Amino acid sequence: MSFIIRHGDEKDVPGIMKLVRELALFERAPEAVVNTEKMLREDGFGKHPIYKVIIAEAVNTNEVIGMALYYTAYSTWKGRMLFLDDLVVTESYRRYGIGRKLINEFLRDAKEQGVNQIRWQVLDWNTPAIEFYKSLGVEFDAEWITCKMNKDQISTYLDGVK
Repeated sequence: MSFIIRHGDEKDVPGIMKLVRELALFERAPEAVVNTEKMLREDGFGKHPIYKVIIAEAVNTNEVIGMALYYTAYSTWKGRMLFLDDLVVTESYRRYGIGRKLINEFLRDAKEQGVNQIRWQVLDWNTPAIEFYKSLGVEFDAEWITCKMNKDQISTYLDGVK
């Protein structure tokens, strides 16, 4: 199993989208994906990129087999931080250390950028991921609850605001 870890570029967008769809299927929510290749391209590689991505690429096929997609965030308490939105390795390539290599590169980026914290989320039923994160020595935060609103909820709410 030969693979390389590198920073992503625009040509990786179809492979990134494939991983996004695979992850959504794994997380039992394939219908929840509204992102498109066009949006990924513009948001990551357009005039004002808002995310970065580290890619795992199979040497023999040049296929994108894993990614760590993250962006800069800000905390009033901690200052600049990175949020790891997705760490995913395609199912047939799991158990080869690719996820660890991806997160290692992400952590190197965090250290190089001098951020004060990194954050990410994991589903409470994703035991393999939880065990992997435990092996990194992460702190799990049971105190904070994630809040979210989708596009329709935002519009519905604002329609009722006077």
